[in-house]
Order: sequence, then structure tokens, then C-alpha cells
Amino acid sequence: MILLSSSLNSFIQLLGVLIIFVFVLVITYFVTKWIGGFQKSQMTGRSFQVIDTIRIVGNKYVQVLKMGDVYLVIAVGKDTVTMLAKLTEEEIGLPEEEILNGIKTNADSGTTQMSFQETLEKFKEHFSGKQD
Repeated sequence: MILLSSSLNSFIQLLGVLIIFVFVLVITYFVTKWIGGFQKSQMTGRSFQVIDTIRIVGNKYVQVLKMGDVYLVIAVGKDTVTMLAKLTEEEIGLPEEEILNGIKTNADSGTTQMSFQETLEKFKEHFSGKQD
């Protein structure tokens, strides 16, 4: 009789722990959804937006940011953020062949900008030299 009572008591304790575990998971799910919605509502209506993120290696990324009508291409590393290029909406709409053709001149400011392919190659060379 004592053995049966002990087994039943252990089973009830196990069942109680499982119910508490499931309850904590459900609460965690709803709190995470609520916080995500809150953060999303805080970000809407701002002129700053992350358009795309590409992981290069490890903790190094290239991101395209939109600020008003200007697009910024930045490199994000562990301790650094570097601007790679500054593009306008018109330049984003260019055909891919024209973008990859090398250095192009910005008619408005008279400055030259490197194409994304050249910038990416320079970026790779910079970080491959540091990994020795």
C-alpha cells in the first residue's frame, strides 16, 4: 500500500511540473508576441528603415538602409559600422548590368562612386587580410 501511494504521489508531482512548464511556455509566447508588436508600433512612422541585410561571414553583415529618399549601404562588424555607398531612389532602380559596370559618376554632385561589386570585393580583401 505504501508503494502504491508513493508512486501515485510521484506521478501527481510529475503532472504538476508538466502543467507548470506548459503554462510558462504559453505565457512566454504571448509576452514575446506583445513585446514584438509594441516594438513594431514604435518603429512605424519613422523615416529610417532597414531594407535588406546580408550576412557575409561570422558576425559581419552588409545592410541597405532607407533614410527618406536616400539609401545607405553599410558594413556592420563586431565593433564597427562603415558606410560603403550612398544611393538615391533613382540609382536603386537602375538595371543590374549598369550597376555592376564599375565606377559611375553622380551627375548632381560630380563625385564618383564605386559599384556594389567593387565595394564588396574591397570589403572582402579588407577582412580577409585581418583573419591571418
